[in-house]
Order: sequence, then structure tokens, then C-alpha cells
Amino acid sequence: MIVTRSWLNEWIDLDGISTDDLVKTLNSIGLEVDRVHSYQIPGKIIFGKVIECEKHPDADKLNVCKVDIGTSVRQIVCGASNVRTGLDVVVATIGATMPGGLVIKPVKLRGIDSEGMICSAGEIGLEDCQSGIIELDDSVGSYTLGQEVSQNPIFSDELIEIELTANRGDCLSIRGIARDLSAAFDRDLKEKPFNEKQDRRIGIGRILSLAHHKDLNVNLRYKAVDLENLSLPFIIRLRLAQIGEKRETDIESIMLYATHSSGVILRTYNYDFFCPQNKTIAKLELIEDENGYACISGKEKASTIGIMQEDASRVTYTQGTVLIEASYIPPDLISKKMATHKIPSGPMYYRTSRGSEPELNQGLGYCLNLIEANSTSSIFGGNIELCDSYEDKIVSVCKKEIDEIIGANIDKVKITKILKNLGFNTSKSQADSFVITVPRFRHDIVNKQDIIEEIVRLVGIDNIPSKPFVFTEKNKLEDDYFAYKKRRIYRHKAANSGFFESVHFVFDEKKVLNEYGFGTTKEELELLNPIVNTLDTLRPTLMTGLLKAASQNHKNGYASIKLFELGSVFSPLREESLKMAILFSGCKENESLSNSGKPAKVDFGFFAQKVSDIIGAFELREHTTKHSLSHIYQCAEIVIDSVAVGELFRVHPNVQESYGIDTTYICEVDFSKLPFTLSTAKKTSKYQASYRDLSIIMPNNMAYAKLKSVIEANASEELIHFYPVDRYSDASLGENVSLSIRFVLQSHEKTLEEEDITSSMDSILDALKNDLGIGLR
Repeated sequence: MIVTRSWLNEWIDLDGISTDDLVKTLNSIGLEVDRVHSYQIPGKIIFGKVIECEKHPDADKLNVCKVDIGTSVRQIVCGASNVRTGLDVVVATIGATMPGGLVIKPVKLRGIDSEGMICSAGEIGLEDCQSGIIELDDSVGSYTLGQEVSQNPIFSDELIEIELTANRGDCLSIRGIARDLSAAFDRDLKEKPFNEKQDRRIGIGRILSLAHHKDLNVNLRYKAVDLENLSLPFIIRLRLAQIGEKRETDIESIMLYATHSSGVILRTYNYDFFCPQNKTIAKLELIEDENGYACISGKEKASTIGIMQEDASRVTYTQGTVLIEASYIPPDLISKKMATHKIPSGPMYYRTSRGSEPELNQGLGYCLNLIEANSTSSIFGGNIELCDSYEDKIVSVCKKEIDEIIGANIDKVKITKILKNLGFNTSKSQADSFVITVPRFRHDIVNKQDIIEEIVRLVGIDNIPSKPFVFTEKNKLEDDYFAYKKRRIYRHKAANSGFFESVHFVFDEKKVLNEYGFGTTKEELELLNPIVNTLDTLRPTLMTGLLKAASQNHKNGYASIKLFELGSVFSPLREESLKMAILFSGCKENESLSNSGKPAKVDFGFFAQKVSDIIGAFELREHTTKHSLSHIYQCAEIVIDSVAVGELFRVHPNVQESYGIDTTYICEVDFSKLPFTLSTAKKTSKYQASYRDLSIIMPNNMAYAKLKSVIEANASEELIHFYPVDRYSDASLGENVSLSIRFVLQSHEKTLEEEDITSSMDSILDALKNDLGIGLR
């Protein structure tokens, strides 16, 4: 947002306030100043008046001018096409040093003496705002011939560029900035009312009508002007150039200037565009287009309110009837529509979507004052308006809450004055309670915290007394801490086991997930605006992401790939849960002398041990996955303390081939089911442990789980651990297999003797024979 000091001074009295203080105040109230530029007109550049202007006798494009500079009349040769008798101009006199370094000296141009230079805006260090030399008028204020231009506040101005946050659309105007400054400096805001003289004006109802059939949440107000002899004053040309804007016609330039100054969105329409053939009354109609936008229509669509005006409805003439529209539409409404149904937008959409000024009367009045002051136009009496239904936003906050949040006691009178100057209504407030009506232009204020932030902003953070920090220690070991610590521990365990962490988006490709049999988000809950087509749904698993990462690593030449990820997955109902996935692909180890450069491939047992190093001891049991990533013969369910926590399997060869990877094993576990408790010390025997291996003949189709449950039920106190170590089968065994199981026995009381070990083994063998009908090989 660009402002100038003189422009601000039209809305708030800045007398006695230096530009440095102005900039400091803007920064302190949250309107961050990005840059300041001072216009410094060199000395000996003065105001003058062309009293004679004749063609150069020896040059078609030059004019010989007699210029009154107050103390004398100088002859100056000028090449500007717009120089003429009676024109007030800016003159660089002899000895003046121009901003570009040129020193003005007496010269002869085609044989004619020239004592100075009649200047354009660009030549004296201002923005080029018109073709040719500067044409001075009353808009720059009073001056005398011969007075130095640098003494005029319009020419020796300061330009201030302010970086606004997204929520401060109310400051996208000179009036909006001045309103905040009025609260900061406790100075009244200057209003610009339009004093309509009804007795000499034709009523607008004679030439214009507005029809609407539906409430589209817009505010509209129309005036009509019989345009005649409109001349754009120098100050408007200059200020539009300073903000980097330009329009094709003078009337559109007036609208832009009034919009930037007042904050009200203003637009002009060609009157004839709305007149049916052979009719004298223009008929405007407010309609809703196919995308739900509010539009103004005549013979055809004239504009989309707040977004775009059609070229056919624009004013291209300088004489005739013009319709002026002031509009307001809630910024959240138009932004949401643009997000769902994007259409081409015009230059005013940025203001509308950020929040324009809803007080349409003051913007229209400001605009009409400019037209009356700079033309002989006639303004039709009255106006035609359409107002939406709006319910005031009320925020209540007590004085005690304000003081507690700020940390200081702010005088109630000061708070009331700040809020009033910012446009808030506090008339319903009581003793120690503020009942605040939020002005419509502050759509960003929604709760008491926002109100208090406004108070702090205007009081100034530096003006709030510092207090010593009071800290009362609390127990920080809450659920969030333990959840963080659990994740940290398991991530570190995986890293210490040689696995690298892989991090992916929480999105995945729906087509691939469906192909492998994973349930994806229900259609009505699906992403409305995916980042890309390959990330078009919330992921139900971490495994496909790890497979993609493994594929990329394999393409980069890695023979042994060890990855893990800990992250969120989502059910079809978008229920979030935390899972951990571990992947091992390729070789068990890198090539080395010990393996003769031919490392073995990872296998089921090796991978299961690696997973156990990370998540702790677990058991495996027969399992069939619901998806098609797994190998049907190398798949198991992971069980910890009799609770199924996940699955472990070899990736199906077809899947390996599609991802271009080597032999791969993967597991995925429910992270919430992994143990995370305080470590407890257990008594350990000081006596030697004994080992005994038994080879059991059992049916080929008998599950190990049956065998295990019988052994556990009949184990003696001395049996502390047992596990299978070998499985053997041949033709002589027929439908049976030989399973070798190693038993570890140890006593806390003594070193076990042979009869103790034998007794323990016999009780297990008897139970196996009686319950399962199996025995020693």
C-alpha cells in the first residue's frame, strides 16, 4: 500500500508530526513500513506563468515563450507540445542543477536566446504523470510566481510504502491508514461529505431503475452524472503515477483515485449500455450467473460485482450521462466462490477479496466532490441503492480480562477512545465490561483476543511496563511428552539398527492403492484439491511409500536398502492412526572380504531378527494379508503379549518386479500397540544355565502354536526359554517332519543336575504324547 504524507494530510491533520515520527508510529501499530522516499526539488526551480507563446521562426516543434517568474520576465525556448499562453508552469532558472546533473545555463536554440527551462514532472525528480510539461492548477494549493517549488508540500512530499498483512484489507486506502493513525495520535479523522443540492437537480429515478430477484449479499449504490468538461487535475495525475496506476480516460482515473483514497470500490458504466432501444430509462438488473456470482446486467452482462467489468459497458466518451456504482461484497464470500469457480478477474478484485470499505456513501461523496470541483458536470439528485441484510458482530470482554492478558492496567477511558477512533462502537458497554460492536470493515476481528490485540497495537508494546517473569514449575510429563518420547526412542532404535528414516507426504495415489487392495478414503470425504494427481488421497498404509523409496534407492545403485517410516495413516472414514513400517531390500550386508564380494540376500529369519532389534521380542503366527503386496507363503502376524500388532512378509515377486527391486521384506505395525513402559529389574540366577535339544516328530500340517501352548502349560519352573532351531523332513518321515527345539533351563536355587533336567523334559514329552499324540524322533 502506497501513501504520501500530503495525501494522508487530507484525511488526518499531521501538523507537528515529523515523517520520522509518522514512520515509527506506523511500525509500532503493526503497519510495517517497507520504504520511504523523499521528493527533494532542487533550488532555483520556481513557479512561473507563460504570458506569451509564439512559434519559433526557424523550428516547427519549438516555441518561444515569455515567462513571468515574479521578479522578471524571461524568454525561454520550449519544445513541449502542451505549452501555451496563460499556463502556470514550473521553471528551472539559470544556475539550477537538475536531478540528472544538468546545470541550466543561458543558451541559443536555433538562433533564439533561452534563459531557463520549462520543466516536465520527470525532469524535476517526480514521476512522469502527463505528456509534456507540468500544467499547474489549483489542486497543488496556493503559490506565488517566483516562489521555489520545493516550498510547496505537494512537490516536497514523502512517499511511504507499507507492507500490509493479509487480514488488513481495511488499510488498503488512504482513509484506512489515516483511521489507524487517528487512533494512534488521538486526532480526528477528516470526513469528506457530499452536500447534495436537491433543489436544482433532476432525480435519478427519472433515468435509472434497478431490479433484483434474490438476496446475493451485496451492497450497491448508484449515482448518475451528466459528464461535461471534466479535466483531471495535476495532483490526481501525480498521485496516480506515484502509486504506479494509470487509466485510459479521465473519469476512470477519478474512480481509481477515489477508490485508493476512500477504500470504496467505485466503477463507471456507459449509460446507453443499459437503455433498451428507443427508451430513456436505463434498466439495471442484479442477477446470479451460472457460477453463483452476483452480476449487473443490462442488454447483456455489464460486470461481475467486485471482480470484473465487461469492456462493452465501460465509459469511453467525455461528454454524456455516466452511471457511477459503489459496491461492497463480503471478502470471505467472494474469495470462497473464486476458490471453487475461478473466473478471470480485474484490478479491483484484490481489494474486494481482502476487504473493501462498506461505507459506500463516503466513497461516493468523495468521488462526486472531485467531479464537481473539476468539471461543469451536472449530478442527478438522489441515488438508487440495494442493501444486504447484515447482523452486527458483538464481542464482549471485561476490563479484568484485558488487564490480565496484556499484563498491565490500561485506563478504561483510553481503551474506549482507542476503540472509538478505530471505528468500534462501545456505547452498550457497562461499568467494567465492554460490549463492542465490530465495524463491518474489520472482518478479521472475531473474538476478545482480537480486540485486546488492537488495544495492545495502539497502546504500543514498548509502553507496557516490564514485569519479572513468574514461573511456577509444573509437571511437564503429560501424555504429549510420553507420545513424543516413545516416537523418539523407536526412531533411534531403528537408526541404531542401520535403518534410514524415510519421510513422505500423508497423501498417496488412489489408483495404486486400489490395485493392491487397500481401502481408501470414501468418495464424499475425499480430497477436494489434491497437490498432484499422484497424491490424490490420504494414505491408508506406509508400505507403498517405502516401496517407492526403495525403488529409487535401487535405481541409484544401492544393493542393500534399509528404510523405516513412522507416520500417520487414515481409514476410509479419515480416522487417523500412527503406524511404523520397516523395509529391508537386497543384500544382508555390503560386499566385503569376509563374504568374498558375494553377500547373501536378506531372508525371512534375518529380517524378523532385525525387526525384533527395533520393536523388541515378539511371536509370529500364521497370517493372510488383506492386500496383495505379500508373498502368500512368507507372511506372518506379529504378536506381542498375545496382542496382534502388525504383519511381516516378503514382498510378492510381481510387486518386486513392478518396483524394480531385489528380494524385499517389509513389516507394518500399529505404533500405539508397541510397548512403552518403565523398565523393571528382574532377578537373575547366578547359577549356570543348561541346554537340552529335543527332536519331535509331528505332522507336517500341525501348527507350531499348538506345540508351543502344550509346552508352556506343562513347563517346570526351571524352564526359562525354548525355541525351534531346526526343521527336517525326508521320504522316510512321510507326512511328518522333525522339529528340533532347544530348551534353556536354569534355577535360582542351585546348579541343575541331570535328573532335574530329565524330569522336566519327561513331563513335557508326556504332555505332548497325551495331548497331541507326538513324541521323540
